[in-house]
Amino acid sequence: MGLITGILTLPAAPVRGVGWVLDKVLRAAEDEYYDPAPVQEQLVKLERARAEGEIDEEEFARREEALLQRLEEIRAFRLSRGAVQEPP
Repeated sequence: MGLITGILTLPAAPVRGVGWVLDKVLRAAEDEYYDPAPVQEQLVKLERARAEGEIDEEEFARREEALLQRLEEIRAFRLSRGAVQEPP
């Protein structure tokens, strides 16, 4: 960016700064929302609850299906962003 361009676009600097911050906040929120670790942890807890007899097979299957769908959604999102590579 040249000196003249820098001077002429200086009034727009706060807007660009706010846009940059919003982009960073959005990315952080997406990273947290699309993190597979909490879903995997819920799957482990669900399996433990079934093994200990806290839930029946029907409830287990229903909740497991929802969690597996969530993991698929996470995988698809991360693939679309190029964050995860498919195994060979």
